[in-house]
Amino acid sequence: VLQTPLWLFLLHSYLHGKVFVFPKVTATAHVILKPRLAKPLWNVSVCLRFGCDLTRAYSLFSYATKAKNNDFLLFKPKPGSLSLYVGGEQVTFKVPEGTGTSTGWVHVCASWESATGIAELWVNGRPLPRKGLKKGYSVGNKGVLVLGQEQDTPGGKFDINQSFVGEITDVYMWDTLLSPDEVSLAMNNGVLPHVILDWRALSYETKDYVVIKPSLLPVY
Repeated sequence: VLQTPLWLFLLHSYLHGKVFVFPKVTATAHVILKPRLAKPLWNVSVCLRFGCDLTRAYSLFSYATKAKNNDFLLFKPKPGSLSLYVGGEQVTFKVPEGTGTSTGWVHVCASWESATGIAELWVNGRPLPRKGLKKGYSVGNKGVLVLGQEQDTPGGKFDINQSFVGEITDVYMWDTLLSPDEVSLAMNNGVLPHVILDWRALSYETKDYVVIKPSLLPVY
C-alpha cells in the first residue's frame, strides 16, 4: 500500500496564516475541499473570510450533490447583497453599507437550521435579519465542495461569469448552529466543536491557476 509522504500531508493540511489566491478570471480555477460528512446535515454553519473587488456576481462557497447542484451555496449576486441557497432554494440578504472593514476584507458566517428553516447571516460579526427556507430538509452528505466556482453539476459545469477572483481564507464548516459568541470566536480563528471542515487541518485539492500565499492580513 502506498503511503502519502509526511511532507505532502503537511502541505495539504495546515493553512493557518495562508490564503487561496484566485488571480484571474477563469472557468477552470477552483479548490475542492473535503469535509468530514458521515451523514446528511440537519444543521449547517459556514464561515470564511474573503477579499474581492468584483462588482458582478460570484460564488463564495459551493456545495453540490447529484440531487441538488445548489445544496448549500453562498453566493454574492451584486454589491450590497448576499444569497444563501439550501436544497436549491434561495434567500437574499441585504448587506448594509458600513459593515465592511478598513482592509476591504469581509468575514461571513451563514447558518441554517432544518427544524425551523431559519437562516442566519453574519457579516464581520454583525447579524442581519433572519430569513427562512427549506424547513425539514437535510443537506446531502455525498457531494462536492468547491471554492472559486459555482457548480451546475457536482464538480463541474462552471460559468466564467460567476467565477471568483480574489483571496479566500479561514474557511470552516460545522454540523451545528453558531451562537453570537461563537461567531466572534470564528472571526478570530477560535477553536469550536463539531467542526467538519477545519482551515487549520484542511483536506483540499487545487485545480488550475490557484496560488497559496501567506496572508497579508493580521494572523489570529
